[in-house]
Amino acid sequence: MTPRTPGPGPDPGPVRRTADPEPPPVGGVLWSIAGDIRGLMSLPSALVLQVAHPAVGAGVDDHSVFRTDPWGRGERSLRSVMLWVYGGERAAEEGRRLRRLHRTIRGTDARGRRYHALTPAHYAWVHATGFPVQRHAQRYLGRPFTEAQERQLYAEWLRVGRILGIHDRDMPQTVEEFWPYYRKMLDEELERTVVVEELVATDRPVPPPGGGPLPLRLLLRALWPVLLPPLARVRRFLTVGLMPPDARQALGLEWTDRQERALRRFGLAVRTLVPLLPERLRYLPLARAARRAARHGAPGRAGRRAPGGARRAP
Repeated sequence: MTPRTPGPGPDPGPVRRTADPEPPPVGGVLWSIAGDIRGLMSLPSALVLQVAHPAVGAGVDDHSVFRTDPWGRGERSLRSVMLWVYGGERAAEEGRRLRRLHRTIRGTDARGRRYHALTPAHYAWVHATGFPVQRHAQRYLGRPFTEAQERQLYAEWLRVGRILGIHDRDMPQTVEEFWPYYRKMLDEELERTVVVEELVATDRPVPPPGGGPLPLRLLLRALWPVLLPPLARVRRFLTVGLMPPDARQALGLEWTDRQERALRRFGLAVRTLVPLLPERLRYLPLARAARRAARHGAPGRAGRRAPGGARRAP
């Protein structure tokens, strides 16, 4: 928040601003995995869990452009996530920008209940979904986290929550406290909302990507009727498969043994091949730039280095 300008009267002295929260540390778990291209595969699973909360789903249904501009919406969301982890001094400002953006998101859900995007319980749930999804996806796409890495990941996720303006009182503060909270949300709060249905559907219209050179855009537009059906099936496969099984069950999303075997084969290929890629292909641009800057000791990079160096989770 910008400090309030003092009114008339005696000068109260300098206005103090609370220090910005620290981003996740250089060399931490998020530093290793957030900008890795494998993270793109699990983001839709977290999004489905978010909009399974009736208030969040209603807000997205009423206010988001995900139907008309899904690619632009996804690109903006991804850039925001990258700034939380790799943005350094920009991380806290991005958190403030998001809160300003969400101030006007309010309305009534499908059951006639009032909602506001910044209601602490709603805002915290949106953030909380990333932890169980990342933990589950890592078992397929990389090496499963050790207990120490899992605890560090959660501690870093709390740091990101503070960047987003989420108070500690609104988030479980330990892994042990998180799981009862998470299971209660699955049992008592979540439902298969209209937006959940749309995000896992394979027969909904999706416009082709609008970015890139004109020849590429024209080619995609011509081929899109052929490309969309298989892409939609792959999207559903990864969205449902990389969602934790208890969440999948809570939402009534079917998952067969055959699909599980296919996901394991896919995961084996991904976790074998991606670590072999050079950094310029393995990491997204903002993450790549931040990692390069950290190696050269550039000022202004996010946070302090994690104790003991990087906790790699390739």
